[in-house]
Amino acid sequence: MNEILGIAIAAVISWFNFVIIDTWMGLPEAPGVKGAEAIGRDIKKRGGDLAGGFFQGNIVCSPDASAGTLLASIACFAIGTPEGGFIAAALVYFGNRICADPGYAGTTGALTITIIIAAASYIGLTPVMFIAGMMIAILTIQGLHHPASSKLLGKIAQKMGRYTEIE
Repeated sequence: MNEILGIAIAAVISWFNFVIIDTWMGLPEAPGVKGAEAIGRDIKKRGGDLAGGFFQGNIVCSPDASAGTLLASIACFAIGTPEGGFIAAALVYFGNRICADPGYAGTTGALTITIIIAAASYIGLTPVMFIAGMMIAILTIQGLHHPASSKLLGKIAQKMGRYTEIE
């Protein structure tokens, strides 16, 4: 498969994987770890959405599905088989416990992307494409414009019934 096309497809798949899992697991509803509330409130002050800000704060402060997806992609590449993703999932699980994060979004993200990478290998997508794709996916949420991306995340949270009730 063409590398540019493969990276674009992997970026879209990775973006949906981590945004849907993190939203479903409740990241936009409340700050789950220390620091996430400060980030969410700062993004709101700059014209963003509070729920989207909490989402962004939670993924900065603890290994959630974005980190799980990236780490599993790297582990699948480094080890050369999908089993690397399962090792990454175990490491993310312990990382969540160290951060006192009560959730399982990171572990879930690592497991789902491992399965996706294994399935996508049949159409020519490689773990390297998922590493690059995940970096692009994270950039769209954390690196371009926090207020705009937080508004998108807030709308997704509303559609999924996971919008914050905190003011």
